[in-house]
Amino acid sequence: MNSKALIILGVVLVVITSIDLYAFKGIRLITENISPMYRQIATGIYWLFNTTVYLSLIWTVLNLDKFRLPEYTNIFFSISALLLMSIATKLVFNIFHGADDLAYMGSKVFHFFQNGSKVNPSGDTISRARFLTFVGAGLATIPLGAFAYGYTKGRFNFRVIRKNLSFKNLPKAFDGFKVIQISDIHIGSFPKGHESVAKAIEMINSRNPDIIVFTGDLVNNFASETDGWIEVFKNLKAKHGMYSILGNHDYGDYVQWDSATEKIQNLDAVKKANRDIGFDLLLNENRAIEIDGEKIGIVGVENWGLKPFPQFGDIDKANQGLGNVPFKILLSHDPSHWDEKVTDHKDMDLMLAGHTHGMQFGIEIPGIKWSPVQYKYPRWAGLYEKEDQKLYVNRGFGYHAYAGRIGMDPEITEIILKS
Repeated sequence: MNSKALIILGVVLVVITSIDLYAFKGIRLITENISPMYRQIATGIYWLFNTTVYLSLIWTVLNLDKFRLPEYTNIFFSISALLLMSIATKLVFNIFHGADDLAYMGSKVFHFFQNGSKVNPSGDTISRARFLTFVGAGLATIPLGAFAYGYTKGRFNFRVIRKNLSFKNLPKAFDGFKVIQISDIHIGSFPKGHESVAKAIEMINSRNPDIIVFTGDLVNNFASETDGWIEVFKNLKAKHGMYSILGNHDYGDYVQWDSATEKIQNLDAVKKANRDIGFDLLLNENRAIEIDGEKIGIVGVENWGLKPFPQFGDIDKANQGLGNVPFKILLSHDPSHWDEKVTDHKDMDLMLAGHTHGMQFGIEIPGIKWSPVQYKYPRWAGLYEKEDQKLYVNRGFGYHAYAGRIGMDPEITEIILKS
């Protein structure tokens, strides 16, 4: 391990230990009136959990060189979920536990500068401190429960979101045409053979789609992540075909390759995996779908994102030959493409994207739609419109960076086209 990694590990451990020690002060306060045996049990459980976090963090730093290898992905993402759960829970607890300490210290400083006198805590200081600490303990169960749910169930809790989208120029033969969209599979993040993936495919097929579109990020980095999964995804069925594009992760840009040739070979293998599944992979290309003599176009571009993401997508090239087709669906991985380029192409009636995952964390209830990712991506989940054009951003099939989803379930989008 190099000196920089050691310094980072040391700083992180100091910060986390400081948070833990202050939280432990609160634990001691709220357990002071229980029997010594139960108090010791509570203390033991608390430090056993923290020791697990410390050892996991140390192991992560010692094995950073393996971070992007498929066989280590689940371990790293699970550790990140554990770390986030630990920090979020204790921070909520410490805010309330520390409120009385801050108030007391503020009063002490104020009186010192006021008259130099000492301040004695009021008779109810301990009871008030205990009350606030109990409140903090109760509220801390919210992030604790949320992260536990996100890890154990949320990341596998697929939901179908149904949208009826009307277009003036949709050919009548396509009225009621059903498009199923999935995005950001990140198959290397799933435990090998996990039953949730097969169940999600059953959910898709049960919708009896006319077409299935996949808007990129089949893998995290390596084509080998698809080993054992191709046969599972081959079960996808659609009446008029399945179409896919590449996402930013599919290009292998986040890995140090031994040679440029190795990187190209990996990308070729990712493309082959798309085709082996049954997707018609569109690389700045298009296809026309015909029903009763009428046509719509499926336009697929390579990844285009705001820098430093690659900008391989070429709408003009992808659109060649579709001049007489009255309605077009554009598949583009990154929703940034919409504002930067797509709205200048008025013949792209509907754009389907993914990429953001809804940050795998957010709140979506009637009247409230929020996620931290919205501060980076204004179009981050759901439907957006500008004049006659529409954009739909899928929240993602898989997960990345941490093994969990909180308030942002994995999504299968069912779009019904209406004329």
